[in-house]
Amino acid sequence: MVSHPDRRTPVVMLAGFEGLAATGVDHLARMLRDTPGTVVVRHDLSELREGIVRRTVSYLPAPPVGAGDGLIEHDTVHELAHGCVSCTLRADLLPLLVQLAARDSVRRIVIALDPAFEAEAVCHAIDEVPVAGVVGRVDGPAGRDVRIEAVVTCLDARTWLPDALSEETLAERGLADADDDRTVAQLAVGQAEFADAAVIFAGRELDGVDAARLQAVLDRLIPQAPVVWSGEPNALDAREIEDILARIPADSRRGRIFDAHAPLLRGQPPLDTEHGVTLVEFVTDRPFHPARLHQALDVLFDGVVTARGRIWLATQPDEVVWLESAGGGLRVGSAGRWLAAMDPRERAAADPDRQAMAALRWDEHFGDRDISLIVLACDADPNEIRHALHWALVDEAELLLVRGAPELVAQWEDPFGQWHSDPCEDGGTADPAHSASPTGEQRTNER
Repeated sequence: MVSHPDRRTPVVMLAGFEGLAATGVDHLARMLRDTPGTVVVRHDLSELREGIVRRTVSYLPAPPVGAGDGLIEHDTVHELAHGCVSCTLRADLLPLLVQLAARDSVRRIVIALDPAFEAEAVCHAIDEVPVAGVVGRVDGPAGRDVRIEAVVTCLDARTWLPDALSEETLAERGLADADDDRTVAQLAVGQAEFADAAVIFAGRELDGVDAARLQAVLDRLIPQAPVVWSGEPNALDAREIEDILARIPADSRRGRIFDAHAPLLRGQPPLDTEHGVTLVEFVTDRPFHPARLHQALDVLFDGVVTARGRIWLATQPDEVVWLESAGGGLRVGSAGRWLAAMDPRERAAADPDRQAMAALRWDEHFGDRDISLIVLACDADPNEIRHALHWALVDEAELLLVRGAPELVAQWEDPFGQWHSDPCEDGGTADPAHSASPTGEQRTNER
C-alpha cells in the first residue's frame, strides 16, 4: 500500500498562562516567525471589557515571494460576535487558517494563544467546526487544510503549581467575564496536560524543592512530552526552540482529542511517590452510590492537581459518566452509554479497541460497567483518597438491589441527575473558550 505525504500546512500552537508563561509565548512566537514562510497569528483579549478583540498576523514570506520583502505585519480589530469571544474567534480564526494554508508562501502557521484560551478546544474546533463561504473551497473543517504539528505550553515555574491547586475563577482573576465559570486551575492544568512539549521559565529565584515538586508533577501529567527549563524567556534562541519541536515523539497526541474510553494512563508515568507527588489509580467493578460520592468528592479539592476518569453511578446504569477535576474545579458530564446498554447493532459499531478491552473484563450481570479513575495528588494523602472513594461505593446489600431491583435504585437520591447545557452551545459545536469533554459533549454539572 502506497502512503501519500500529508500536504496540509503544519500548525504549531503556543499556550501559556500569566506571568513568564505569557511572556514566553510571545518570545517563542517571535523566534519562530523569523523563519521565512512561518506566519504568526495572535488574538489579543486585553480589551475584552471594551467589546473588541485585536488580531495580529505577522510573517516573513518564503522565497521566491518573500525575497527581500522583510517582515510583514497586519493588525485588525474585531467586535465581539453577539458578545461571545469564542464565537468571534471561530468566525475569524478558522477561515483565516484556511486562507493562509492556500498560499504557497506560507509553510507553517504559529497560533499564539491568549492566556484565557485552551489549545484542546481550539484543536477540536479546527477538526470539527465547518468553515463555510471560502471562495473556491468546499465547505468543511479547517482540519482538511491544516494539521497540528505540535502544541507547546509555556509554564511559569513560580506560579503554575499554586494556580493548578487554586479555587479561584478566571472571572475573579480578571481574565474572563462573569458568565465564564472556569477556574484558574482548570485552565492551568488543561494547558499543561494537552502539551506535546513544555517550556518552563523559572526566573531568577526558584527554590530547589519547588522546582523538584513541579518536575515530579509534570513527569506524571505529561510523561511523553519533552520538558525544557529556562531562566528568562529571552534566554532561548530560535535554534533551541526548533530543537524542542524536533524532540517531540512521533506518537505524541498533536492535537488529538482522546475518547473517554481511551487509556487513562498514557506513556509511562512514574507510579511511586516523589516530593509528595503521586498518582492514585482507583479501579473497581461495582458502582458508586451517588449521594455518598457527592460527599466523597470533597477529597479531590485539597492537594489534588487533577482527577479524571469514567464512573458508574448505580442510579444511571446506562450512562458512562465522565469526571474531571483541576484544583478546586470539577466537571461531571456524559460520555455516552455502556456497551452493555447498547443493542447489538450499536455495539457492533463501537470502537474495536473499546470492544476488545471490554471483552477482557465482561461481567455476566453488568457487562462492561466499571469505575476507572486516575488522581494526581500533590501533598494529599493517597490513602485518604482511596478510603473516601471506597466509602462511596455501594455495599453488598445495595449491590443486590442494583442487580435485582433497579426500579428501587432509581429512586435513590442522585445529585448528578440534573444536567444542563453550556451557555453558548449551538448544535453541538465545541466552544473554544471552554474545555471539550472527551466526547465533545457539552452537558456539565459544575460543583
